[in-house]
Amino acid sequence: MTTRFDFDRALNTVGAWTLALVWFLPLIYAVWTAFHPGAYATRFDLMAPLTVENFVNAWNAAPFARYFLNTVMLVTFILIGQFVLCTLAAYAFARYEFPGKSILFTLVLLQLLVMPDILIVENYVTMRRLDLVDTIAAIGLPYVASGFGIFLLRQTFKTVPKELEEAARVEGAGPLTVLWKVYVPLAKPTYLAYGLVSVSHHWNNFLWPLIVTNSVETRPVTVGLSVFSAVDQGIDWSIITAATLMTSGPLLIAFLLFQRQFVQSFMRAGIK
Repeated sequence: MTTRFDFDRALNTVGAWTLALVWFLPLIYAVWTAFHPGAYATRFDLMAPLTVENFVNAWNAAPFARYFLNTVMLVTFILIGQFVLCTLAAYAFARYEFPGKSILFTLVLLQLLVMPDILIVENYVTMRRLDLVDTIAAIGLPYVASGFGIFLLRQTFKTVPKELEEAARVEGAGPLTVLWKVYVPLAKPTYLAYGLVSVSHHWNNFLWPLIVTNSVETRPVTVGLSVFSAVDQGIDWSIITAATLMTSGPLLIAFLLFQRQFVQSFMRAGIK
């Protein structure tokens, strides 16, 4: 039995390392190509000279500073809007009784079953009617009311003991004060977990921003990178991979620095 157990564990270990290597190969290639001259993009040579010129050329070839600013503004706008709306909606669903509560919450859950890509045409028509096409607001508004965020915070708020709320009300606290002083502090791990997911998703979102933006002033980094890599002057993989690392670098660095907090926040929030 011990021999069989050791064999299974060794097989699982080999399989896990193999999958990890396959997953890391594109990233390894991108790092190698970005830090070496274009002549070494397709051949591996330990003596190849290192260079950061590819990053300089990529940065100068496109307005990446503007793209980064647009992306930071976008994810900040979406995250603040989601926190406010999802918190209020989740608090209402968790602690108040009102007509149609079950039906409304069912509709919220149904949103989780609808892929955002299905609503692209309707969202575009709505943004056109509001005269918001080619704006940061147009990219973010369809995502502000998050069914996932409402559901997640509702489940967290329902675990808060009602005695804490009753004690706060005895002290004269109103509904919003109770929410801000009691529920929000106890849900910080959930906010962190959801915030990480939201920022990561909308930083990498591509299709909807591609459709609703037309100018440099509103393009996020994902759309800017696609425009940059589709130039007619030919493909220089060294510069393209350097630009790719620049756009994905902030998320990679953030995950490496906060991976422990990332995992712990998910575990505390109950996300499986």
